[in-house]
Amino acid sequence: MKQDAQPLDRSAAAEYASWFRALADPTRIQIVSLLARRAQPINVGEIVAAVSVGQSTVSSHLKVLAEVRFLLFEHRGAATYYRINDACVDCFPTAADVVMGRPVRAEPAPTPASQPYGARQ
Repeated sequence: MKQDAQPLDRSAAAEYASWFRALADPTRIQIVSLLARRAQPINVGEIVAAVSVGQSTVSSHLKVLAEVRFLLFEHRGAATYYRINDACVDCFPTAADVVMGRPVRAEPAPTPASQPYGARQ
């Protein structure tokens, strides 16, 4: 170990831990990958059909993913539509690199929570 090597500061470690915790479920990984591959927001019913899990379970997972801002959502009438937060696509690999002690080529990407996306839900 390098003599000058220090752990991440506590606030960065807590934020990264929340991101990894949010992805610590196979259904959440399926939901994130589904939304990342879609070009447009989709509603809960479409997500339920794609991942073959009940609506209440999908809704709980969507809540967890939205809390860490991996997903963004908007209301259209009575329906809620979800999409991937593109800022996460840019900063999550950087988070993994930082946690694993790999050098980051550029300045660290902004965190998902700091990214604007219209009306905050």
